[in-house]
Amino acid sequence: MFDIAFFFNSILLGVGLAMDAFSVSLANGLEDPCMRPKKLLAISGTFSFFQALMPLIGWFFVHSLVEYFVAFEPFIPWIALALLAFIGIKMILEARESKPEDGAVCTPKKLSAAALILQGIATSIDALSVGFTISSYSPLSALLCALIISAVTFVICTAGVIIGKKAGTALSGKAGILGGVILILIGIEIFVTGVFNL
Repeated sequence: MFDIAFFFNSILLGVGLAMDAFSVSLANGLEDPCMRPKKLLAISGTFSFFQALMPLIGWFFVHSLVEYFVAFEPFIPWIALALLAFIGIKMILEARESKPEDGAVCTPKKLSAAALILQGIATSIDALSVGFTISSYSPLSALLCALIISAVTFVICTAGVIIGKKAGTALSGKAGILGGVILILIGIEIFVTGVFNL
């Protein structure tokens, strides 16, 4: 079972699932160019945790509560859109209210644990559907697949935050607005893709 194809497919799943999380990581980096390493690791760790958890929950539902999962699945795009739109609008409003001072020392911005968890859920909730993709896997195989997805997500999100930080330094006060717009666009993309099966 653990052949090259298994690892290759798991890595591809990880890359595909991590794209929304990468974009949100980019937005977080844009909003906070002075981010400390601890916060960067918290963001990447949160996203990688949820990207591993959601496929496992989906796998569990497929094997035990499939009728409930099928009933819940149509609401996934709506939930993702609502969460990301809320966070994005909040980010834009905060960026508009904050006035950068000339010569001000670069200070890290606060990202609450609740906001980070919301981002993690919003960007990974569509990964529940991966439970169908890996439904033929044994529990051990599903767990290993989820761990590979998690590792890939961690690397990709770390890169996203670093890129966002560099761009955020260049964009100065406009970075928070751009980050909020990115979050809203990701929510719309998840919604359109999920509702219209694009």
